[in-house]
Amino acid sequence: MMLIFAAVLFLLLLSALLSASEAVFTGACRARLHALDSENGERARAVDRLLEKPERIVGTVLFANTLVRILAAALMTALFVRLYGPAGIFYAAVAMTLAIVIFTDVLPKTYALAYPERTARLVAPFMRVTVAALGPVTNAIAFLVRQALKLTPNRLDDEANILAAHREIRGAIELQTLEGAVARTDAHMLGGVLDLGELEVSDIMVHRTKMQTFDVADAPRDIIAEVLHSQYTRVPIWKDEPENIVGVLNTKDLLGALAQVGWDVEKIDITGIAATPWFVPDTTSLKDQLNQFLKKKAQMALVVDEYGDVQGLVTLEDILEEIVGQITDEHDATEVHIRPQADGTVNVDGTVPIRDLNRHMDWDLPDDEATTIAGLVVHEAQLIPEPGQVFTFHGYRMEILRRARNKITAVRIQRLAEGGRQTLSRAAARPAVRTNI
Repeated sequence: MMLIFAAVLFLLLLSALLSASEAVFTGACRARLHALDSENGERARAVDRLLEKPERIVGTVLFANTLVRILAAALMTALFVRLYGPAGIFYAAVAMTLAIVIFTDVLPKTYALAYPERTARLVAPFMRVTVAALGPVTNAIAFLVRQALKLTPNRLDDEANILAAHREIRGAIELQTLEGAVARTDAHMLGGVLDLGELEVSDIMVHRTKMQTFDVADAPRDIIAEVLHSQYTRVPIWKDEPENIVGVLNTKDLLGALAQVGWDVEKIDITGIAATPWFVPDTTSLKDQLNQFLKKKAQMALVVDEYGDVQGLVTLEDILEEIVGQITDEHDATEVHIRPQADGTVNVDGTVPIRDLNRHMDWDLPDDEATTIAGLVVHEAQLIPEPGQVFTFHGYRMEILRRARNKITAVRIQRLAEGGRQTLSRAAARPAVRTNI
């Protein structure tokens, strides 16, 4: 009888170790355990090897924990039936439920989450032996699961990770930001890095209507004068029509050429010193474009659509601004495009990117269907509104302040209370009283 009781205690101890291993190796502590990589010692190296294949730990823990708990419950039931007769089944069920919940689930997992590094070192040798011993069984179970998934209507990728790494990191950043461990500005920068693979160059490019370009047919003296007054160091030049970009003029190359001809501007050949333009598709992701910038050691590219027409340009600085926010220097024009008002509203230029407004005001306006505030209003309203019209969508009230021809130039935005969220309705699109600004 004492032997059976001792066996039950031993099995519960094994279950506690397995539960602690599950919490420390597959829970929120995994990122913290990578700090052990730089430490010396056999146990630190054992933790590192276990983290290389966390899926094996999951399978081993689930199988072994289920096995030992069932075996412990069976032994305890047999013991209690011998002592109390048929009523022992009920007593055993109550006793094992309390023992499993308290001593093999709550207690070891709480300790593991509170002291992940210490727990990892403690259970690493045990888990190495367990994973090796149950490897054939867990591999067989994994094979059966993959085969069963192939028979389901929704065939999933067997190699896909249920929790994508980027989504897991983003969730951790948001949680730490809410708890105050990560500053809001740092969270925006970390989120910007994760967004590089999702955004395309068309989302951040300078539109062709806002590009500063020069006509190669102009006199060299006029081009040089315009370059000196420009705030940009690289300027596209065109021939015959503005869409026909034939080169990119770098001010450093221009100064070098002027020095070679004795500063005689009439001897300058603009096309001869202009660099060959680099064209990229508008569907290129920011991550790929950043890698191309680094590979080519370039800082500017012209963006074209599927028909080869120039839509705008993108620079290395534009991509970096998606991470760190707006970058300004002594030559940038000081223009305020987002103007908070005393009454809590915000006056915004129509050309302001939605992502910039969200970052500046800590808002959550959707940027899936439009890039700028003007584009969002037109997309939601399904029309080009008149000044004075008011719309409410996605929890924000938007009043059109100014419009130039078919272009919305200024919008007043107010974030509504949580209870005021509603979708756009036709009634909301009725012209309101005109506002003079």
